[in-house]
Amino acid sequence: MKATAIDHLCFAVKELDAAMAVYRDTLGLEPDGVYTAPSEKIRVARYYLGAVALELMEPTDPDSDVGRFLEKKGEGFFLISYRVEDAAEGLKELHAKGYPTIDQEPRRLMGNRYAFAAPPKVMGGILTEILDGEFDRRYGER
Repeated sequence: MKATAIDHLCFAVKELDAAMAVYRDTLGLEPDGVYTAPSEKIRVARYYLGAVALELMEPTDPDSDVGRFLEKKGEGFFLISYRVEDAAEGLKELHAKGYPTIDQEPRRLMGNRYAFAAPPKVMGGILTEILDGEFDRRYGER
């Protein structure tokens, strides 16, 4: 597996609407879309800055991954997502090399297959995701 690009960076926030206002007022950014991902229990604002997206993620349930992160660490950098050719094959390669992964099989969201490939303890404290597929930039609130 070879990472070919950074797809997106995610930041956990307590209140998405308030965070979007700060990004608008300080950086002049408007989200390219806002969506809810029920499977991940999050509400997300996505901004495209060149080839890399920035996501602000608010938990819709305190027992979500983002909710637990906020409880333990507070707001801040949550994960980096790398684009790969094939997320399932990437997981197989990591397993063959003896690396632990959070997911054993890819998940699906918004037309992509993705997987939490390496726990933070393996990747210098950073939650790492691998992703294939094409995210539709025209998504809206879901």
